[in-house]
Amino acid sequence: MEIKDTHILVTGGSLGIGKATAKALIDKGAQVVITGRNKARLEEAAEEIGAIPLVFDISDLDSIEKKAKECLEALDYKIDVLINNAGLGNFPDLGEIKKSDFEQIFNTNVFGLALLTQEMVKPMKKFQSGTIINLGSTASLRGFAKGTVYAASKFALRGMTQSWQHELRRDNIRVCLVNPSSVMTAFNQEDRVERDNKPNMLDSNDIAHTITSIIEMDDKGFIPEVSIWATNPF
Repeated sequence: MEIKDTHILVTGGSLGIGKATAKALIDKGAQVVITGRNKARLEEAAEEIGAIPLVFDISDLDSIEKKAKECLEALDYKIDVLINNAGLGNFPDLGEIKKSDFEQIFNTNVFGLALLTQEMVKPMKKFQSGTIINLGSTASLRGFAKGTVYAASKFALRGMTQSWQHELRRDNIRVCLVNPSSVMTAFNQEDRVERDNKPNMLDSNDIAHTITSIIEMDDKGFIPEVSIWATNPF
């Protein structure tokens, strides 16, 4: 797909991977809407990179249909690429897990993501083209200590991605799962301040490069899943 003049929605676009990806796409000539929960931070990021901001809490499931319409309106009722980047982490020990932990994480990482995608697929089917990129994690591939809630959400996302691949290929819609390992971002930071990057660790631009490469692949093919690891983070 040629990125220039495409219409793209990036959820969770005010920080980290979402912001870096939106910037990379805008630099290539795309029209990009970014979403986020914090209005001030979202508008600051949008002004910096040239995106269109839309305040949207994807965990508010009852608002998704309305917000999806607002996103499409901001994109002139055309969407070429949906990047499901918004996500949360929660890592309690087994024995300390509460029902609310699952509700918090799954409402964002699974339920909200699926309901938003369902709305965005409608115009993609109409135009018989589109690309959906889901931001998973290496936690989509294997569990880890304290990963009960988070890994479960990413395993669910991997299953949804594979299901959508089978459903949507006949409509010329490509669906890809991107699995970063540890990336130096504000993920799971209470103050939402991005961590200082280390030369041997992955950063947001590495994942943005992967995502833009997937989009730029000729439309006759797609990459079902890709994982990105730091070569030597130790």
